[in-house]
Amino acid sequence: MTRSSNGRYSKEFRCEAVKLVVEGSISAYEASRQLSLPKSTLENWVRAFKAGKLGYIGGQQRPLTDVEHELDRVKRELAQVKQERDILKKAGRVLCEGVAARYAVIKELRCDYPVPELCRTLEVSTSGYYDWLKRPDSPRQKEEARLVIEIKAAHKRNRETYGPERLQNDLAEHGIQIGVHRIKRIRRVNGIRCKQVKKFKATTNSSHSLPVAENLLEQNFATEAPNQVWVSDITYISTAEGWLYLAGHKDLFTGEVVEYAMGDRMTKNLVSQSLFRATSAKRPAKGLIHHSDRGSQYCALEYRKLLEQFGMQASMSRRGNCYDNAPIESFWGILKNELVHHHRYATRQEAIREITEYIEIFYNRQRRQARLGYLSPAAYERKYLKELQAA
Repeated sequence: MTRSSNGRYSKEFRCEAVKLVVEGSISAYEASRQLSLPKSTLENWVRAFKAGKLGYIGGQQRPLTDVEHELDRVKRELAQVKQERDILKKAGRVLCEGVAARYAVIKELRCDYPVPELCRTLEVSTSGYYDWLKRPDSPRQKEEARLVIEIKAAHKRNRETYGPERLQNDLAEHGIQIGVHRIKRIRRVNGIRCKQVKKFKATTNSSHSLPVAENLLEQNFATEAPNQVWVSDITYISTAEGWLYLAGHKDLFTGEVVEYAMGDRMTKNLVSQSLFRATSAKRPAKGLIHHSDRGSQYCALEYRKLLEQFGMQASMSRRGNCYDNAPIESFWGILKNELVHHHRYATRQEAIREITEYIEIFYNRQRRQARLGYLSPAAYERKYLKELQAA
């Protein structure tokens, strides 16, 4: 109980209330609101404590010395600076926005920080904020609030990977018409950001004496139909059990990852398995160009025989030139940026499940590509086949 039978607050309660203000980072106003106390009452307790008239948990009855007063002042200033820093971390993005945007952020953060401190840090008046709260929302404010929800939902739906342009197309498909610049502003004000890019290393071992095929593409990645050019490469993923190696084949026309294989060793069998699966799935006509780097797995005699067996033309990048195989390198970057770098895999099987789901469900069938007119690879292929039949 905080009060005795005569309605007075207990000594322990008063001490803890004072502690919130003296040692904490909140104002007397906010503390009194949290404790359902009159602000003047709490301020009286604080003054009594500083004068040495209020017992304090672990404290003293004597008046504070000048050094203790100075220490108390420094502590309060440091707490205020820390609070201001935290507010700016979360809401500093709206300092270049209008007053209404700042008010909206204050409303969002008012449960975490005192409103007066939020207003001071964001350079608006407290009275103006409370006046803004009382105003009925205009039609545009209501629309803005709905759009914020829609953009956050689309951001989550697309695994936090879409920029403004791709978000615009996704929203349009869900019946929401909105300009790119408005999306950018709403994202900026609400701190909505895509997952960040992280660097990764190359895995190619081209230090061998095996035969190397001619570069048939010369960085010309334009194609006119599916299954004309496939690009292939190997990458790796870290797990607690060790490296997991991933070999894949990608169609240049649709951008689809045709097939792939994963294993604990980077061998020619791994790329052969990926090739077998891709050929079985697509049954390409003879003459398909198979482009890869100069890795020993692709230059091996067994692999070259497979290409001949399937009627494919071998093509290889120049030594040390990642741009010659940019489409598949780009996919590895997307995979790691949007999935791998945001997980710590305990086992290889866990990584295999996550990567399989990402490729099969999200990348090939849902993820929009600007190059494909903001369609997914599967949707783009369906569109191509439909147009082909109509012709």
